This record gives sequence, structure tokens and C-alpha cells, in this order.
Amino acid sequence: MLLNMKEILKAANEHNFAIPAFNIGTGQILNGVMDTCEELNAPVILAIHPNELAFQGESFIKMCIDRANKSKLPVCIHLDHSDWDPIVKAIRAGFTSVMIDASSLPFEENVAITKKVCELAHPLGVSVEGELGTIGTTDGDTEGGTDSIIYTNPDDAVRFVEETGCDALAIAIGTAHGIYPAGMKPELRQDLLSEIKSRVSVPLVLHGGSGNADSEIAEAVKRGINKINISSDIKDALYQRLRITLKDPKIREPFELYPDSVKAMNEVVAEKIRLFQDDDKAKYYTLLV
Repeated sequence: MLLNMKEILKAANEHNFAIPAFNIGTGQILNGVMDTCEELNAPVILAIHPNELAFQGESFIKMCIDRANKSKLPVCIHLDHSDWDPIVKAIRAGFTSVMIDASSLPFEENVAITKKVCELAHPLGVSVEGELGTIGTTDGDTEGGTDSIIYTNPDDAVRFVEETGCDALAIAIGTAHGIYPAGMKPELRQDLLSEIKSRVSVPLVLHGGSGNADSEIAEAVKRGINKINISSDIKDALYQRLRITLKDPKIREPFELYPDSVKAMNEVVAEKIRLFQDDDKAKYYTLLV
């Protein structure tokens, strides 16, 4: 069941859980994520970064749409951190949700470009995620971010949502993209999250939480985060196991190479679904069928 992000996050906001947005850079990741979500009856957002889209090609989106339409689960196909040109291409390709990341720009410019994207997307039934504040970055990360975190200002969050009309808001409360290096121990500003949640009506999004303690993530869900992006954790599990398989020189077929790796990845996918309280939540979408 293919939905846009506004539709899929409505139930999460009302019933206080978070839907994982798994970055799917290959068909193996797509099928592994969907299989696990279907086993756990968990709504899911299939997130694709512009770099992943450029690598896979637009035909990959047809595969995602087909898998979503054949599933009983609520599924959203979302373009991750992007700007204007990739967003236009993504909407034409069939994405049901897009993220405009203008968080590094001055506030008024961020508002202007986010509003422009909403004006393009909304009449077509495509939802829009904006971002306010900046997410940190780590060595080797390819998904964007800044050297220092600029925390989201609650007053600005209220203005941003009102002036742009965005459907979801990614906020900066202390996370960074990528796998955190040894010694890096970021802590989430849970107090800031609670204040923003009390003042804006749209669902809130957390990016870059791969290295945060499960207890912190669980508390963030409890306080009102409704979408959490997951990329590094599942890819690390997949390719760490694949490196072991590749040591056997006799294995060369993809259908021989990937099963153990996908199994390792799916264990992480299931852990995230349960951590976010997303398991068995497809029941809230029965009226949409």
C-alpha cells in the first residue's frame, strides 16, 4: 500500500511511535527490509539518497513502487537529503515524499526554498520534509552534515512550519550522520525535543542516530519523534558479513553471495523496528486499504 509521508506519519504522530526510514541503495537491501517489515507488520519508509538514485537509476524506483503496491503494509518512497533539481526528477519518477535540505542556508532562504518545494509537490500528492538546524557528520559519511551541530531553535521551528507548510520537520538535537568514531559520545537534547514537540503540530524527524544509545532513541520516540532515518547501521551489518563471505573464492553468484549478509542486515532492521515501537502498527492503517 503506497502512501505519502503525511499519510504514513499521521498514525505515528497520533499513537506515539516512530517509523523507520531505511536507506535502500540496492535491490538486496530493498527486499531484505520489506521482508522483515512484513514479518513484523511494521509500516516503513523506503528512503533513497540522491547518490543512491544516481547509482541505481530511475528504473529502480519502479521496483520499489511495485514492491510497495504488492504489500499489505503502509509504504512511503522518500527522497532523502536533496535540493531542487533531484526533487523534480524524483517526483516525476514516482516518489511519494521528498526532503528538501536547505538547513545550511540562512533561515529566510531555507523557508523560501522549502515553501517552493511544497508548492510544487503538494498539488501532486507528494509530501515534503524540511530541516531546521544542522546534523553533524563523521569521517566517511556521504549523506551530508556539518562539522558542528546547530541545535534547532523552537521559536524558529514554529515559524518554519507555519511559513513553509511542510509535512514533517527534521530537527537537530545532537546527532551526526554515519558510524560514530571511538570516543565520540553524542547526547540528545531531550528537553529541546519536548519543547519543539509541544509547539509544532507536524511529525518530527531524527536523522543520524546510528551511534546513539538505544535508551536515548527510545526516549526520543517517547517524547515525540515519529520518523527515524537508518542507513549506516544496516549497511554496515550487510557489508561486514559480505566481506567474510567473499573470502571464499569459489562463491561468485549474487544469489550465493548475499543471503548471509541480508540475514545479518535483517537482524538489525528488526531491532530498529522494535526499538521504534513500529512493530504491529500496520493495524492503524486498515481504513486506508
